[in-house]
Amino acid sequence: MSLKRFFSEKPMPMFDTDVDEVRLPEATHKRSGSSYYRSNQPQQPSYIRDHRKRLRERFLKGGATAIPDYEMLELVLFRAIPRKDVKPLARLLLETFGDFNGVISAPRERLLPIRGVGEAVMCELKIVEAAAQRLARSRVMQKHVISGWDAIVDYCHTTMAHRETEQFRILFLDRKNVLIADEEQARGTVDHVPVYPREVVKRALELNASAFILVHNHPSGDPSPSQADITVTAQINDAAQALGITLHDHLIVGKSHELSFRAEGYL
Repeated sequence: MSLKRFFSEKPMPMFDTDVDEVRLPEATHKRSGSSYYRSNQPQQPSYIRDHRKRLRERFLKGGATAIPDYEMLELVLFRAIPRKDVKPLARLLLETFGDFNGVISAPRERLLPIRGVGEAVMCELKIVEAAAQRLARSRVMQKHVISGWDAIVDYCHTTMAHRETEQFRILFLDRKNVLIADEEQARGTVDHVPVYPREVVKRALELNASAFILVHNHPSGDPSPSQADITVTAQINDAAQALGITLHDHLIVGKSHELSFRAEGYL
């Protein structure tokens, strides 16, 4: 049996845990010509090629609402895994992390141990996550916060709802209540993040901000405030008022909804 026949008939595993991309033979990089390049590209099985074509057409025709989460995830995985059926991996990721947002927001250390996830898959998922966050952020930066409150809440949810540890952010506003800065102030554990009122107010002064909004997430999914949340918010509010700076609100982001300190009477 020739070596060529042996390698052409060797069965491929469902997932390659080390390499997601197709790697071309070394000679491919040393010779020019599109026909040579195409002839050395490993070919997709027809059933995979046809499935991908139909799925892309359905997405382009009907948009995201026309396809479920696992097919949306397949579309993302197509680029990272060009030759294999990605449906099993898409379903495994959803079973592990719950939904599409949970998958793309999952931390690297939890994604990489999953069979079928390598650097290429990781990169594609994180590109989508970064794109979603940038899009949401572009809708709130340099915009009037009060008139665009829903966009603010959407941005906070997109950025923080699926994090597995607590994060504390501050949205700084100018005198016209236009958002001038969005900064992460601290990160913590699954149920605690260290916040120092003096540092919050100091940063507001450095930015010449007239007001700010506090935002942090609860990885448990329940946005109900703890006593520590209530206490530190009151301390920050007292420090801000002493310097003529307004604390508009404190948002706690849960998995499916958010809690406003202002709306709930804590401020």
